[in-house]
Amino acid sequence: MSISQTISPQIPPKFLLEDGLSDECKTLLSTLRKQRSWLASHDFYNYQGFWLDPRLLGGVLACQQQFHAQQSDIILVTTPKSGTTWVKSLLFFLMNRKKYPIFEQDHPLLVKNPHDLVPFLELKLYVDGQLPNFSSFTSPRLLATHLSFGSLPKSIHESRTKLVYLCRNPRDTFISMWHFTNNLKLDHTNIKSIEECFDLFCKGVSPYGPFWNHVLDYWKESIEKPNKVLFLMYEEIKAQPKLQLKRLAEFLECQFFLEEEKCGVVDEILRMCSFDNLSNLEVNRNGKLSSGEENKVFFRRGEVGDWKNYFTKEMSEKLDHIIKQKFQGSGLSFLYL
Repeated sequence: MSISQTISPQIPPKFLLEDGLSDECKTLLSTLRKQRSWLASHDFYNYQGFWLDPRLLGGVLACQQQFHAQQSDIILVTTPKSGTTWVKSLLFFLMNRKKYPIFEQDHPLLVKNPHDLVPFLELKLYVDGQLPNFSSFTSPRLLATHLSFGSLPKSIHESRTKLVYLCRNPRDTFISMWHFTNNLKLDHTNIKSIEECFDLFCKGVSPYGPFWNHVLDYWKESIEKPNKVLFLMYEEIKAQPKLQLKRLAEFLECQFFLEEEKCGVVDEILRMCSFDNLSNLEVNRNGKLSSGEENKVFFRRGEVGDWKNYFTKEMSEKLDHIIKQKFQGSGLSFLYL
Protein backbone atom coordinates (compact mmCIF):
# COMPACT_ATOMS: atom_id res chain seq x y z
CA MET A 1 0.00 0.00 0.00
CA SER A 2 1.43 3.37 -0.94
CA ILE A 3 1.66 6.35 1.38
CA SER A 4 -1.11 8.16 -0.51
CA GLN A 5 -3.47 5.22 -0.17
CA THR A 6 -3.24 5.04 3.61
CA ILE A 7 -6.02 6.67 5.61
CA SER A 8 -4.61 9.12 8.16
CA PRO A 9 -5.93 10.02 11.59
CA GLN A 10 -8.65 12.68 11.60
CA ILE A 11 -6.93 14.74 14.29
CA PRO A 12 -3.19 15.27 14.74
CA PRO A 13 -1.49 13.25 17.48
CA LYS A 14 -1.04 15.41 20.57
CA PHE A 15 2.72 15.01 20.57
CA LEU A 16 2.85 16.86 17.22
CA LEU A 17 1.05 19.92 18.56
CA GLU A 18 3.28 22.73 19.79
CA ASP A 19 0.71 24.72 21.73
CA GLY A 20 0.79 24.54 25.51
CA LEU A 21 4.57 24.20 25.88
CA SER A 22 5.80 25.25 29.31
CA ASP A 23 8.01 28.30 29.70
CA GLU A 24 10.77 25.96 30.87
CA CYS A 25 10.48 23.95 27.66
CA LYS A 26 10.40 27.06 25.44
CA THR A 27 13.50 28.44 27.16
CA LEU A 28 15.34 25.13 26.77
CA LEU A 29 14.36 24.86 23.10
CA SER A 30 15.97 28.24 22.40
CA THR A 31 19.32 26.86 23.58
CA LEU A 32 19.29 23.52 21.75
CA ARG A 33 20.74 22.57 18.41
CA LYS A 34 18.04 21.94 15.84
CA GLN A 35 17.74 20.13 12.53
CA ARG A 36 15.01 19.71 9.96
CA SER A 37 12.51 17.09 11.02
CA TRP A 38 11.03 14.12 9.18
CA LEU A 39 7.79 16.06 9.69
CA ALA A 40 7.48 19.28 7.70
CA SER A 41 5.69 21.30 10.39
CA HIS A 42 8.61 21.74 12.77
CA ASP A 43 12.24 20.94 13.58
CA PHE A 44 13.89 18.28 15.70
CA TYR A 45 15.83 19.47 18.75
CA ASN A 46 18.86 17.71 20.18
CA TYR A 47 18.45 17.03 23.89
CA GLN A 48 21.02 14.97 25.81
CA GLY A 49 22.43 13.74 22.50
CA PHE A 50 19.13 12.61 20.94
CA TRP A 51 16.62 14.19 18.56
CA LEU A 52 13.09 15.02 19.75
CA ASP A 53 10.00 16.88 18.58
CA PRO A 54 9.26 20.06 20.63
CA ARG A 55 6.17 18.70 22.37
CA LEU A 56 7.93 15.43 23.17
CA LEU A 57 10.69 17.40 24.86
CA GLY A 58 8.11 18.77 27.27
CA GLY A 59 6.98 15.23 28.04
CA VAL A 60 10.56 14.08 28.57
CA LEU A 61 11.31 16.93 30.98
CA ALA A 62 8.16 16.22 32.99
CA CYS A 63 8.91 12.51 33.04
CA GLN A 64 12.49 13.06 34.22
CA GLN A 65 11.35 15.39 36.99
CA GLN A 66 8.19 13.66 38.17
CA PHE A 67 8.29 9.92 37.48
CA HIS A 68 9.01 7.73 40.50
CA ALA A 69 9.89 4.17 39.59
CA GLN A 70 8.71 1.27 41.71
CA GLN A 71 10.99 -1.67 42.42
CA SER A 72 8.69 -4.02 40.51
CA ASP A 73 8.24 -1.84 37.38
CA ILE A 74 8.85 -3.42 33.98
CA ILE A 75 9.67 -1.05 31.14
CA LEU A 76 9.85 -1.94 27.46
CA VAL A 77 12.38 0.24 25.64
CA THR A 78 12.60 0.63 21.87
CA THR A 79 13.53 2.98 19.12
CA PRO A 80 10.36 3.89 17.21
CA LYS A 81 9.06 1.24 14.80
CA SER A 82 11.06 -1.65 16.19
CA GLY A 83 8.14 -3.98 16.88
CA THR A 84 6.94 -2.16 19.99
CA THR A 85 3.23 -2.93 19.53
CA TRP A 86 3.91 -6.65 19.19
CA VAL A 87 6.13 -6.98 22.26
CA LYS A 88 3.77 -4.81 24.32
CA SER A 89 1.09 -7.39 23.65
CA LEU A 90 3.44 -10.27 24.55
CA LEU A 91 4.40 -8.56 27.80
CA PHE A 92 0.79 -7.87 28.76
CA PHE A 93 -0.29 -11.46 28.11
CA LEU A 94 2.75 -12.83 29.90
CA MET A 95 2.50 -10.72 33.05
CA ASN A 96 -1.29 -10.82 33.37
CA ARG A 97 -2.02 -14.44 32.57
CA LYS A 98 -3.32 -15.09 36.12
CA LYS A 99 -5.45 -11.96 36.28
CA TYR A 100 -6.74 -12.37 32.73
CA PRO A 101 -6.69 -16.04 31.65
CA ILE A 102 -5.68 -16.10 28.02
CA PHE A 103 -8.51 -18.35 26.88
CA GLU A 104 -11.22 -15.94 28.10
CA GLN A 105 -13.29 -14.18 25.44
CA ASP A 106 -13.16 -10.76 27.14
CA HIS A 107 -9.39 -10.51 27.47
CA PRO A 108 -8.32 -6.79 27.50
CA LEU A 109 -6.12 -7.22 24.44
CA LEU A 110 -9.15 -8.28 22.42
CA VAL A 111 -10.85 -4.94 23.02
CA LYS A 112 -7.96 -2.51 23.56
CA ASN A 113 -4.86 -1.60 21.59
CA PRO A 114 -1.56 -2.64 23.25
CA HIS A 115 -0.55 1.04 23.48
CA ASP A 116 -3.53 1.69 25.75
CA LEU A 117 -2.56 -1.18 28.05
CA VAL A 118 1.19 -0.54 28.18
CA PRO A 119 1.52 3.27 28.07
CA PHE A 120 4.55 5.25 26.97
CA LEU A 121 6.05 7.23 29.84
CA GLU A 122 6.93 10.43 28.00
CA LEU A 123 3.99 10.20 25.57
CA LYS A 124 0.87 8.75 27.14
CA LEU A 125 1.47 9.85 30.71
CA TYR A 126 3.05 13.27 30.31
CA VAL A 127 2.06 14.54 26.84
CA ASP A 128 -1.32 12.89 26.41
CA GLY A 129 -2.39 13.73 29.96
CA GLN A 130 -3.15 10.20 31.16
CA LEU A 131 -1.17 10.51 34.39
CA PRO A 132 -4.27 10.51 36.67
CA ASN A 133 -5.30 7.10 35.28
CA PHE A 134 -1.82 5.75 35.98
CA SER A 135 -2.40 5.74 39.74
CA SER A 136 -4.79 2.82 39.30
CA PHE A 137 -2.11 0.56 37.82
CA THR A 138 -1.37 -2.46 39.97
CA SER A 139 2.08 -3.93 40.57
CA PRO A 140 4.01 -4.87 38.54
CA ARG A 141 3.39 -1.84 36.35
CA LEU A 142 3.99 -2.40 32.63
CA LEU A 143 5.33 0.69 30.88
CA ALA A 144 7.20 1.63 27.72
CA THR A 145 9.52 4.34 26.52
CA HIS A 146 11.62 5.41 23.54
CA LEU A 147 14.04 7.32 25.79
CA SER A 148 17.78 6.82 25.50
CA PHE A 149 19.46 5.15 28.46
CA GLY A 150 21.04 8.37 29.68
CA SER A 151 17.71 10.22 29.51
CA LEU A 152 15.78 7.79 31.71
CA PRO A 153 14.47 9.26 34.97
CA LYS A 154 16.95 8.92 37.82
CA SER A 155 14.59 6.70 39.81
CA ILE A 156 14.71 4.03 37.08
CA HIS A 157 18.49 3.86 37.29
CA GLU A 158 18.42 3.66 41.08
CA SER A 159 15.64 1.09 41.43
CA ARG A 160 15.37 -2.60 40.59
CA THR A 161 13.12 -1.73 37.66
CA LYS A 162 13.67 -4.23 34.85
CA LEU A 163 14.25 -2.95 31.31
CA VAL A 164 13.36 -5.04 28.26
CA TYR A 165 15.10 -3.60 25.21
CA LEU A 166 13.82 -4.55 21.75
CA CYS A 167 16.12 -3.97 18.81
CA ARG A 168 15.23 -4.31 15.13
CA ASN A 169 17.66 -4.23 12.22
CA PRO A 170 18.25 -0.64 11.02
CA ARG A 171 17.07 -1.23 7.46
CA ASP A 172 13.57 -2.39 8.40
CA THR A 173 13.43 0.12 11.26
CA PHE A 174 14.11 2.96 8.83
CA ILE A 175 11.50 1.83 6.28
CA SER A 176 8.82 1.40 8.95
CA MET A 177 9.67 4.79 10.47
CA TRP A 178 9.52 6.49 7.07
CA HIS A 179 6.06 5.10 6.37
CA PHE A 180 4.81 5.93 9.85
CA THR A 181 5.97 9.56 9.96
CA ASN A 182 4.53 10.23 6.52
CA ASN A 183 1.23 8.69 7.58
CA LEU A 184 1.04 11.21 10.44
CA LYS A 185 0.63 14.03 7.90
CA LEU A 186 -3.10 14.44 7.73
CA ASP A 187 -3.44 16.02 4.29
CA HIS A 188 -0.66 13.95 2.66
CA THR A 189 1.12 17.15 1.64
CA ASN A 190 4.84 17.72 2.22
CA ILE A 191 5.47 13.99 2.16
CA LYS A 192 9.15 13.36 2.77
CA SER A 193 10.90 11.32 0.10
CA ILE A 194 12.72 8.17 1.08
CA GLU A 195 15.97 9.76 -0.15
CA GLU A 196 15.60 12.79 2.12
CA CYS A 197 14.74 10.75 5.21
CA PHE A 198 17.47 8.22 4.48
CA ASP A 199 20.02 11.02 4.33
CA LEU A 200 18.83 12.30 7.71
CA PHE A 201 18.82 8.78 9.21
CA CYS A 202 22.41 8.19 8.10
CA LYS A 203 23.39 11.48 9.76
CA GLY A 204 21.80 10.24 12.97
CA VAL A 205 18.79 12.55 12.67
CA SER A 206 15.64 10.52 13.32
CA PRO A 207 13.02 10.33 16.08
CA TYR A 208 14.97 9.58 19.27
CA GLY A 209 18.05 9.00 17.10
CA PRO A 210 20.89 8.49 16.39
CA PHE A 211 19.71 4.90 16.05
CA TRP A 212 23.16 3.40 16.74
CA ASN A 213 23.76 5.44 19.92
CA HIS A 214 20.38 4.42 21.30
CA VAL A 215 20.96 0.73 20.59
CA LEU A 216 24.58 0.64 21.76
CA ASP A 217 23.88 2.24 25.14
CA TYR A 218 21.33 -0.43 26.03
CA TRP A 219 23.42 -3.22 24.50
CA LYS A 220 26.34 -2.29 26.76
CA GLU A 221 24.08 -2.10 29.81
CA SER A 222 22.61 -5.52 29.04
CA ILE A 223 26.14 -6.98 29.10
CA GLU A 224 27.16 -5.16 32.28
CA LYS A 225 23.86 -5.64 34.13
CA PRO A 226 22.09 -8.71 32.68
CA ASN A 227 19.66 -8.82 35.62
CA LYS A 228 18.62 -5.23 34.90
CA VAL A 229 18.46 -5.10 31.09
CA LEU A 230 17.34 -7.85 28.70
CA PHE A 231 18.32 -7.22 25.08
CA LEU A 232 15.95 -8.80 22.53
CA MET A 233 16.25 -8.87 18.76
CA TYR A 234 13.07 -8.54 16.70
CA GLU A 235 14.37 -10.96 14.08
CA GLU A 236 15.21 -13.61 16.69
CA ILE A 237 11.69 -13.45 18.13
CA LYS A 238 10.29 -13.89 14.62
CA ALA A 239 12.59 -16.88 14.00
CA GLN A 240 12.21 -18.59 17.40
CA PRO A 241 9.15 -17.09 19.11
CA LYS A 242 8.65 -19.81 21.73
CA LEU A 243 12.30 -19.80 22.80
CA GLN A 244 12.42 -15.99 23.07
CA LEU A 245 9.10 -15.79 24.95
CA LYS A 246 10.43 -18.28 27.51
CA ARG A 247 13.63 -16.25 27.75
CA LEU A 248 11.55 -13.14 28.43
CA ALA A 249 9.50 -14.98 31.07
CA GLU A 250 12.66 -16.18 32.82
CA PHE A 251 14.10 -12.65 32.90
CA LEU A 252 10.88 -11.31 34.43
CA GLU A 253 10.77 -14.23 36.91
CA CYS A 254 7.38 -15.44 35.74
CA GLN A 255 8.41 -18.71 34.09
CA PHE A 256 5.83 -20.99 32.54
CA PHE A 257 4.79 -23.99 34.59
CA LEU A 258 4.96 -27.40 32.95
CA GLU A 259 1.18 -27.65 33.22
CA GLU A 260 0.82 -24.36 31.33
CA GLU A 261 2.97 -25.65 28.52
CA LYS A 262 0.98 -28.87 28.33
CA CYS A 263 -2.25 -26.84 28.11
CA GLY A 264 -0.88 -24.83 25.20
CA VAL A 265 -0.56 -21.51 27.04
CA VAL A 266 2.71 -20.56 25.32
CA ASP A 267 1.36 -21.35 21.86
CA GLU A 268 -1.87 -19.47 22.57
CA ILE A 269 -0.03 -16.33 23.69
CA LEU A 270 2.01 -16.37 20.50
CA ARG A 271 -1.11 -16.91 18.40
CA MET A 272 -3.05 -14.14 20.11
CA CYS A 273 -0.13 -11.73 19.72
CA SER A 274 0.57 -12.60 16.10
CA PHE A 275 0.44 -9.84 13.52
CA ASP A 276 -2.47 -11.48 11.70
CA ASN A 277 -4.57 -11.82 14.83
CA LEU A 278 -3.89 -8.38 16.32
CA SER A 279 -4.26 -6.49 13.04
CA ASN A 280 -7.64 -8.12 12.35
CA LEU A 281 -9.22 -7.33 15.71
CA GLU A 282 -12.08 -4.82 15.46
CA VAL A 283 -10.39 -2.42 17.90
CA ASN A 284 -7.25 -2.33 15.76
CA ARG A 285 -9.09 -2.01 12.44
CA ASN A 286 -11.43 0.81 13.44
CA GLY A 287 -10.39 2.14 16.86
CA LYS A 288 -8.28 5.15 17.82
CA LEU A 289 -5.88 6.05 20.59
CA SER A 290 -6.78 8.98 22.82
CA SER A 291 -3.83 10.85 21.28
CA GLY A 292 -5.47 10.79 17.84
CA GLU A 293 -3.76 8.02 15.87
CA GLU A 294 -5.91 5.35 14.30
CA ASN A 295 -4.92 1.96 15.69
CA LYS A 296 -4.49 0.56 12.19
CA VAL A 297 -1.40 2.71 11.56
CA PHE A 298 0.52 0.53 14.02
CA PHE A 299 -0.01 -2.55 11.83
CA ARG A 300 1.65 -2.18 8.43
CA ARG A 301 3.44 -5.40 7.52
CA GLY A 302 5.39 -6.79 10.47
CA GLU A 303 7.88 -8.59 8.25
CA VAL A 304 11.62 -9.06 8.22
CA GLY A 305 13.27 -7.88 5.02
CA ASP A 306 10.69 -5.39 3.75
CA TRP A 307 13.58 -2.99 3.16
CA LYS A 308 14.42 -4.98 0.00
CA ASN A 309 11.36 -3.42 -1.66
CA TYR A 310 12.82 0.07 -1.20
CA PHE A 311 16.59 0.10 -0.83
CA THR A 312 18.89 0.69 -3.77
CA LYS A 313 22.29 -0.94 -3.87
CA GLU A 314 23.84 2.41 -3.00
CA MET A 315 21.60 2.82 0.06
CA SER A 316 22.48 -0.66 1.32
CA GLU A 317 26.19 -0.07 0.90
CA LYS A 318 26.08 3.35 2.57
CA LEU A 319 24.16 2.16 5.63
CA ASP A 320 26.26 -1.00 5.94
CA HIS A 321 29.40 1.16 6.02
CA ILE A 322 27.96 3.36 8.78
CA ILE A 323 26.74 0.41 10.83
CA LYS A 324 30.11 -1.31 10.54
CA GLN A 325 31.83 1.82 11.83
CA LYS A 326 29.38 2.48 14.66
CA PHE A 327 29.12 -1.09 15.98
CA GLN A 328 32.68 -2.26 15.40
CA GLY A 329 33.99 -4.13 18.43
CA SER A 330 30.62 -4.14 20.22
CA GLY A 331 29.81 -7.79 19.51
CA LEU A 332 26.38 -6.79 18.17
CA SER A 333 25.35 -7.73 14.66
CA PHE A 334 22.10 -7.50 12.70
CA LEU A 335 20.11 -10.00 10.68
CA TYR A 336 18.86 -8.37 7.47
CA LEU A 337 17.09 -11.26 5.77
